[in-house]
Amino acid sequence: MSNKEYRPTLAQLRTFVTIAENRHFGTAAAKLSISQPSLSQALVALETGLGVQLIERSTRRVIVTPTGEELLPSAKATLDAAETFLAMARGACGSLTGPLALGMIPTVAPYILPRLLRHVTSELPDLQPCIIEDQTKHLLEQLRDGQIDCAVVALPVAGTGLATDALYDENFAIVVPETSPLAGREDVTLPEVRQLNLLLLDDGHCLRDQIIDLCQSPDFSPISSGPGTATTRAASLSTVMQCVAGELGTTLVPVSAIPSECNRPGLAVAHFAPGIDAHRTIGLAYRASSARREEFQQLGELIRSAYTETVSGLSGTSMPHATDAD
Repeated sequence: MSNKEYRPTLAQLRTFVTIAENRHFGTAAAKLSISQPSLSQALVALETGLGVQLIERSTRRVIVTPTGEELLPSAKATLDAAETFLAMARGACGSLTGPLALGMIPTVAPYILPRLLRHVTSELPDLQPCIIEDQTKHLLEQLRDGQIDCAVVALPVAGTGLATDALYDENFAIVVPETSPLAGREDVTLPEVRQLNLLLLDDGHCLRDQIIDLCQSPDFSPISSGPGTATTRAASLSTVMQCVAGELGTTLVPVSAIPSECNRPGLAVAHFAPGIDAHRTIGLAYRASSARREEFQQLGELIRSAYTETVSGLSGTSMPHATDAD
């Protein structure tokens, strides 16, 4: 039986939401930075106060009960409303001020952050950005869990509960050893790229998937191996660049990476022929339930400006365009 005087705390609701989304007590406790006993106690207090079972526990799995599934959207909405309340209290409604956790994928962050942070300092002096660099999958998980406020990712993104605003289209360039016959060319075709020994980032990086999608053909098979039987595995573009300079293969990079990654001995850059659609779309993702869309669009303008300045003067770039997509 429920206690009619009972009112759940935000911490209890956050406990329920995190367990329901992760279906694992250990993972939920880690994300909330609390112990599993404390997590269990908070859930028990919530269920006891409400007089309903939200989570079914077993030794093998965690199951959200039908009642829990019904109440989950309201719990999430309550947490989002609390975040909006805090933002308004800080004077952040309509104007970006105070703390903001911004996620960025590794193939964007190193290249536009210097200019972006200068823009933030100049135009949003009261904003306190916290940058979280991670792969898309992990950023989206953190976004849905409320651990970050928004994230710069490659579009489209999978899953529900998120809104996205497209910020800019970015062409890919081909990075080759300086001895390659492709070095400096501005008319490379896709069939030529499909014949290259392409070095790709490790699994989990969206850039890897984008390159494979671009090069899909019956005779294309991305090769990530150097001489011998060992397989080259790289977690960063910087490592890939070193491998290309060492003539282990070639790669594709977003043009914003060229100033930082390609000015090293042994490397040359080539570009696709005009008309070849070899690009990715970068956008800003945030929770669809968030009341801060106008603020995130303001941040998006700064991100777009930072990208434009980064690629200014480079050949093979495309001008960014703004397209909102939910």
